[in-house]
Amino acid sequence: MTDAGQRCGHVAIVGRPNVGKSTLLNRLVGARISITSAKAQTTRHRITGILTRGDTQILFVDTPGFQTLHRSRLNTRMNAAVTQSLAGIDAVVVVIEAGRTVEADRAVVRLLPAGARVVAALNKLDRLRDRDALLPQMAELAGLFPFAAIVPISAEKDRGLVALVEEIRKLLPTGRHAHDEDEITDRDERFLAAEFVREKIFRLLGEELPYASAVAIDRFVHEGAVRRIHATVYVDRENQRAILLGAGGAKMKEIASSARTDMERLFGGPVFLEVWVRVKRGWADDDAQLSRLGY
Repeated sequence: MTDAGQRCGHVAIVGRPNVGKSTLLNRLVGARISITSAKAQTTRHRITGILTRGDTQILFVDTPGFQTLHRSRLNTRMNAAVTQSLAGIDAVVVVIEAGRTVEADRAVVRLLPAGARVVAALNKLDRLRDRDALLPQMAELAGLFPFAAIVPISAEKDRGLVALVEEIRKLLPTGRHAHDEDEITDRDERFLAAEFVREKIFRLLGEELPYASAVAIDRFVHEGAVRRIHATVYVDRENQRAILLGAGGAKMKEIASSARTDMERLFGGPVFLEVWVRVKRGWADDDAQLSRLGY
């Protein structure tokens, strides 16, 4: 295949929190590179997932949902990441819950640049009992923005994704592929390791504590086939540290064990993981600390 026959472009995935952006990215690239949980506002970083199908390569950018909880410098930076993701891209996928458009969705649509090439993905179709609700929703969305297409999907059940990719493909420029065919992300293993630990904190702890924590990888070395990883979880208060550790450190052992299993599955080899918990008061409002943590 000649370069002239190829298409390649950057596509931002945007939407309000908890509409399934990360699940969609993971399903499209075929691996869990972006963390997910039932809690809203889990994603904090821009994650690039790479999908190569035949002559087409799509560089997906999964962004944080616009943050409305826990106001801080951290959330200011996260919201800036969403806005910046719309600059210099070739197309946008706006993810909206099927059958239910709320004001937060409309706010995201209003932020779309004039002239942007945009596909609306109506996600969680499998949860929609009345499919007739799609028709008025699609009519409303068509009045809000000149979408190139509106595609009902279920990222969780892998429905409608072939049609979604085809609609995205139509919007991409011709050009040489930027990555090898077997690459699925531009993020390194160090970053992904921190994200896996953070995901387990979201999944295994209560409502408030995950939002008050951050994960740093202090050491990541290869010893033969083994990856040795030392991580630190930062929290704001001493009582949060106690909750994370659990009785006799049991909760942190559960978090670390579950994260290690996911790392071994993605990295394709054994992982030795140690995790410490430290109190760093005000970390979410400390620009120097946020920069060190990669925000």
